[in-house]
Amino acid sequence: MKVAIVCDWLVSIGGAERVVLELHRLYPDAPIYTSQYDPSRIDWFNDADVRTTWLQRMPTSLKKFLPILRAWTFSRLDLSEYDLVISSSGAEAKAVKTGPRTVHICYLHAPTHYYWARYDEYMENPGFPKGMNYIAKIGLKLLVGPLRQWDKRASKRPDYIIANSTYSQAAIKKYYNRDSTVIYPPVETDRFKLTGKTELRHGFVAAGRQTPYKRMDLAIEACNEAKVPLVVIGDGPDHKRLEKLGGRSTTFLTNVNDNEIVSHFQTALGFIMPNADDFGIVAVEAMAAGTPVIAFGKGGSLDYVIPNKTGLLFEKQTVKSLSTALETAMTKNFNNEAIVDHAKLFSVEEFKKKMRDYIKQCLSDQKET
Repeated sequence: MKVAIVCDWLVSIGGAERVVLELHRLYPDAPIYTSQYDPSRIDWFNDADVRTTWLQRMPTSLKKFLPILRAWTFSRLDLSEYDLVISSSGAEAKAVKTGPRTVHICYLHAPTHYYWARYDEYMENPGFPKGMNYIAKIGLKLLVGPLRQWDKRASKRPDYIIANSTYSQAAIKKYYNRDSTVIYPPVETDRFKLTGKTELRHGFVAAGRQTPYKRMDLAIEACNEAKVPLVVIGDGPDHKRLEKLGGRSTTFLTNVNDNEIVSHFQTALGFIMPNADDFGIVAVEAMAAGTPVIAFGKGGSLDYVIPNKTGLLFEKQTVKSLSTALETAMTKNFNNEAIVDHAKLFSVEEFKKKMRDYIKQCLSDQKET
């Protein structure tokens, strides 16, 4: 069976790239088609046959400027020679062409954010370099109509769709009118598991790429209000603004290695998830370290935060609502081992098993028709 893997881009490390990595491990001989690839920033695919498009000749720093070119390129990428195509996409890669005998399964992280659920957020702050935001806003406003039409057509190309959470599943139905099956993304739970007694837990931790929609500002201001220590791990375009918001007990760490982040997670009172993410792998990583998650009560966190057992949910994205939840978390005696056990439901092994079973079923269904 000839298999191909497709993804939007491979220029940084994140949840979508972890899905591609595990797909590569399932099908190590399958070529990986993508728009741009930067092995200096993500070294997971040194043994893979990565095939880039003509967009590879453009700097990866221009990735945000290229949705129209990616749409044009992927929609003309003909993979009809393959028996099975698995796309991992939250943007344009789902649009690849396949043949009548090809089974195309799309692991869809979310309907394209900048056309749908987060259009207003992108219009308010596109996140482009200084001086380019105004141009980006005008361009998106003028083009969003035809781009949404294209995106809807592209969403019809996969034969089967997998959603990474029930939150994404609902969005896929709302914007694309497509049914989907939920398979949670792979989380390296074993890397974070408790290995014995850890230090006394203290303070809170938040981690992830520092962009406006991640709402790290909310975590910082809530910890200031509650007068509790906070460690903020990560970097991004919002970093300087966040540093100005930080109080005396806020620590910013931009270069944390794998061992250090495990230690931070294992010794924190709680992990703060202040935004409505499609899933939120980093929050489950914290749970794998036995750390309860204090999350905004919307998004992928609803699939793994069980109130008063694996964490707490706060209702409004306000400083008061989150600071109240933090104060409540400090009074609770969470069972750290039970949180670890719950995180195992989202492990790499569970992902692989469910993907194998689902792919097998899709191939069988296709033969019957």
